[in-house]
Amino acid sequence: MPQLDPHYFATQLFWLVVSFVVLYLLMSRLALPGVKRVLKKREEKISGDLAQAQQLKDQAEQILQAYQQSLAQARSEAQRLQREAADAAAAEAARQHAAIAQRIGQQVSEAERNISAQRDQAIAGLRAVATEVAQAALARLTGATAEGSEVAAAVERNLGLAQRNLGGAR
Repeated sequence: MPQLDPHYFATQLFWLVVSFVVLYLLMSRLALPGVKRVLKKREEKISGDLAQAQQLKDQAEQILQAYQQSLAQARSEAQRLQREAADAAAAEAARQHAAIAQRIGQQVSEAERNISAQRDQAIAGLRAVATEVAQAALARLTGATAEGSEVAAAVERNLGLAQRNLGGAR
């Protein structure tokens, strides 16, 4: 192998240095500036993209904050409307309850008046019937006739006693 022959070492070293210098100059003058430009453009693009991403992130955070704020406002407005509706419903229910209570009170008063009037009519009719029955019973049992006013007075006394006894028993 000729490359291992010590006789050729000097020329091989000379051409090694020459080719290294030529390659170094070619690379430093032609290839490396292009690579530097590409790396610089790449770095600028990455930093521009990072800046744009940061800007978009800040905008997204602002939008999210505005959304959360509007959502909180909508919730508070919904709660306020719900409270107002509940208050209005309660007020309407109270108004209707009062109206029904008043109407029932009027009906009860009217029914009490009707009952009282019917009781008075029944008692008046009872007095007349009791007077007639007492006169008929007296005539049948004793054979004597009594005057209507005397029998009516006796019936009235007994009914008054009965009413007082019934009133005290209650």
